[in-house]
Amino acid sequence: MERTQVVIVGSGFAGALLARLLASQGLAVTLIERGRHPRFAIGESSTPLASLCLERLADHYGQPDLRHLAAHGRWLEHLPGLRRGLKRGFTFYRHHPGRDYANDEANGARLLVAASPTDYVADSHWLREDVDQHFVRQAEAAGALYRDRTRVTAIAISGRGVRLRTEREGAIREVRAEMLVDATGPGGLLRRALPIPSQLKRTATRSLLLFSHFTGARLFAEVAREAGAALPAGPYPEDWAAVHHVLDEGWMYVLRFDDGVVSAGLLATPTGARRFSLAKGDSAGSWQALLARYPSLAAQFQDARPSFPVRFAGRVQHRLARATGERWVALPHTFAFVDPLFSTGIAWSLLAVERLAEAFGNARGGPRGVPSVTALRRYEALLAGEADQIDRVVAAAYLALPDFGLFAAQTMLYFAVVSFAEARQRLVAGSGWEAFLGAGEPDVVSVYRESVRRLARLTGRGRHPASAGDRQEYVGWVARAIAPWNVAGLADPRRRNLYPVDLDVLVDRSHLLGLTPSGVRRALPRLRR
Repeated sequence: MERTQVVIVGSGFAGALLARLLASQGLAVTLIERGRHPRFAIGESSTPLASLCLERLADHYGQPDLRHLAAHGRWLEHLPGLRRGLKRGFTFYRHHPGRDYANDEANGARLLVAASPTDYVADSHWLREDVDQHFVRQAEAAGALYRDRTRVTAIAISGRGVRLRTEREGAIREVRAEMLVDATGPGGLLRRALPIPSQLKRTATRSLLLFSHFTGARLFAEVAREAGAALPAGPYPEDWAAVHHVLDEGWMYVLRFDDGVVSAGLLATPTGARRFSLAKGDSAGSWQALLARYPSLAAQFQDARPSFPVRFAGRVQHRLARATGERWVALPHTFAFVDPLFSTGIAWSLLAVERLAEAFGNARGGPRGVPSVTALRRYEALLAGEADQIDRVVAAAYLALPDFGLFAAQTMLYFAVVSFAEARQRLVAGSGWEAFLGAGEPDVVSVYRESVRRLARLTGRGRHPASAGDRQEYVGWVARAIAPWNVAGLADPRRRNLYPVDLDVLVDRSHLLGLTPSGVRRALPRLRR
């Protein structure tokens, strides 16, 4: 029998990082993995809020490699062996079935929103195969006991602790712990072992995933120019971003790694899934049907080859009724997942790790390794509110799919809130307990709810484009709604859908952060990391 204080099941980056941080605080930690590393994992696109969290963790726990991972230039300098991709921002293109991609100087079918001013301080796409393995190795170096190729075959949880029965290559072992962390992701370990109801009905977003990695995919900017599309100069090289192809049937992501491999996937609406026969078992055929319907995507992937067979993951949404219980806690993607639109996954997971590392470290008055009931309730309340908030902004984007003018305006709600949070955390103060996407701020929640209501009415719940008058009314409403948080100059028609990192605007709008222009100027080096 093996005794430990905390047992973490699942060694993706979040589970492994939490194991490392707890071990570095002197807790006995066992990290259990059903498979082995290196292994493929999806969920690769980071954001500025994720980078901020990594930097706080690096400073607080003395883990310099986390700071290196927070900026593309530092990553290249210090951890060149870990594969990654440069991410300068968020790029969106609107396609129409059976037609080459088209755009004009007014830029009505293209949107670029920069997340960084230079390549050096930019975010990265994480090749999870490399990054997850790195985090596991660092957890072991910090003192965590790692057991791979190990299945959990039985669980017993009571007020006295946790007992796991595990099996590895025929050998049976019992593990006893004070606390269990479920980091196993969708359909998690505890969902199968405990009577935790599903609350999927709370999630309005409905999307199904088809994906692979590819070699040989062309830069889309080259394809678009060959098709005659105008691409007015933007704030960054647009393929070095989280690229979103907005379609009638959903949207497609393309994330380019520095070695030329791309991660690509289709998030289809239920109607789109039927059009491409996603559930019929022929994933390669569904991928070819997607390319056949959109000629410019076909041109981009004409010579591309999948690194592994195209996979169909089914519906990606899930949601549990609980994120904590007596002697257990779930990480975000075990508790809930909405959709990869807007790249919320890595940042949300890192915030949860930051919260739990602090909660475990501050545990007092009970068994060592068991956070207080107050801390766990606070954690669960935050995750519930954040899952709802992510769903609101993503569901609204799906409602706006038929009309790119509406869609581009709706994205401003996301970018205004996250850019405000980034500026506030860099210039004022930041904490992992600050609610993600403004989920703890009633005014932000109200605006997100109103956006869903308006878009459902204007588009017939995502079935048709809005009229010109309705579109203009919604665009104006968004500009007014985000005004209290708009430190980035968003929703400005003079930008023609091209938004750089504009520090002059930030200085001019310093009052929104409770600062003075001179105070922001003095603090600008913090924004350049």
